[in-house]
Amino acid sequence: MGGSDALQSIVYARGSLRLLDQRKLPLEVVYIDIKGATDGWNAIRDMVVRGAPAIAIAAALALAVEVSDLDFTGTPAEAASFVSKKLEYLVSSRPTAVNLSDAATKLQTLVSKKSETAKDAKAIFQVYVEAAEAMLIDDVADNKAIGSHGAKFLQRHLGNSKTISVLTHCNTGSLATAGYGTALGVIRALHSDGVLDKAFCTETRPFNQGSRLTAFELVHDKIPATLIADSAAAALMRQGRVHAVIVGADRITANGDTANKIGTYNLAISANHHGVQFYVAAPVTSIDLSLPSGEQIVIEQRSPKELLNSEGGLGKQVAAPGISVWNPAFDVTPANLITGIITEKGVITKSDNDDGAFDIKGFIESAK
Repeated sequence: MGGSDALQSIVYARGSLRLLDQRKLPLEVVYIDIKGATDGWNAIRDMVVRGAPAIAIAAALALAVEVSDLDFTGTPAEAASFVSKKLEYLVSSRPTAVNLSDAATKLQTLVSKKSETAKDAKAIFQVYVEAAEAMLIDDVADNKAIGSHGAKFLQRHLGNSKTISVLTHCNTGSLATAGYGTALGVIRALHSDGVLDKAFCTETRPFNQGSRLTAFELVHDKIPATLIADSAAAALMRQGRVHAVIVGADRITANGDTANKIGTYNLAISANHHGVQFYVAAPVTSIDLSLPSGEQIVIEQRSPKELLNSEGGLGKQVAAPGISVWNPAFDVTPANLITGIITEKGVITKSDNDDGAFDIKGFIESAK
């Protein structure tokens, strides 16, 4: 289903799933066969696949492969319980990514409801597989809508610039989604419209998703781009070379606070200081209305090896032996530093009243 060549991170046909091992990019293109939920859990946890939308889809499809031809002798209710427990297990691989838990909840509800009328366990697995496959197709369509909305919005709000230069962080493209991308999808749309001057991408330390993955995608698509060190972003903004920063999101709370790859908060502060617009691009499934603010987001800690060793922890040791490590996977950018949130339903902007806050719940309700 979907995708093309080296930029297809998820290769799926019913009963078969292969994930592009993004740890080996850009020098090697290697795919790993995923036979079931355990393989999917390991691939997500070990960063074989990453990016909130891709994580959710990979998890759902990993279980779809496991149940597509499963010899299961239980009742429909037992089959639904089996699926539900497997999904709970998969969610534990990357708890910060709300897309994963959101997808799991929807799929659990689906199989539970189906179990009330299904004649056998096979019917439960069939409806689950079809729903997981639909996620893969829908994600690409949603990403293209995000790109379109974002590109049009930026062109309207940066009217003084004939061409637009954008800085992005981490990887939010075809390698982080089922295809096209979120923040990188906006960049792709700007390029297609002929208004992109240049895309700047950060290294995104310590795992280097920017230099390994985003740069790979930009070169592949022949989009004019320049790689910078994470620590060079403020200097670049000071020179007036960036019109907007666009990043993705692993979780957006009800007030607009956003958890994203570590270093995003730094960029938001620098953008605010230099008068550069700062946007978050993500599907509505990244929004978690159950959390009032970013204070409630649980930030997972990554392996110390990512800082102690080269190649994001895969290479030789480069740090002094005995040094302690603090390596959070994400940080939280407060809503007051965010200009707008670009979704497949449109762009969420702040109210014109004195508090200038996001009404995310109202936006979602009106967009239904």
